[in-house]
Amino acid sequence: MTTVARYLKPKRSTNVFNELVAGLTKLGVSVWGSRILAVRGRTSGEWRTTPVNLLTVDGVRYLVAPRGQTQWVRNLRVAGTGQLRLGRRTETFVPTELSDADKPAILRAYLKRWKFEVGVFFDGIDHTATDEELLAIAPGYPVFRL
Repeated sequence: MTTVARYLKPKRSTNVFNELVAGLTKLGVSVWGSRILAVRGRTSGEWRTTPVNLLTVDGVRYLVAPRGQTQWVRNLRVAGTGQLRLGRRTETFVPTELSDADKPAILRAYLKRWKFEVGVFFDGIDHTATDEELLAIAPGYPVFRL
């Protein structure tokens, strides 16, 4: 699997939006499939949380990192397990990271559902892109099957 050190740091406006989504999700209100991802820090061992979009394709659930090699991606790789939280419900999972060759269909579905929110992170690529175009950008977008 190819790993590209692509990372887009969130802007202040994104942090405000994430706090709003996180607050609603903690109350049990899922915003377009939102969950709170909790993962132990790879150095500290402390729980770290962030809102994520949980994608379901053909009954299989995925997490996509539109900003690339984020802290949650790095922590999840090391921890090997995480939790998805919605209100009081907590679900523990063991992720499997997809190879780049397996990402195009998932990236397409992710973009189709959340382009309005995450399209800016995909440099003009959207759900109408060819498999070849999606395969070309796949190394910069970690995807985990839950």
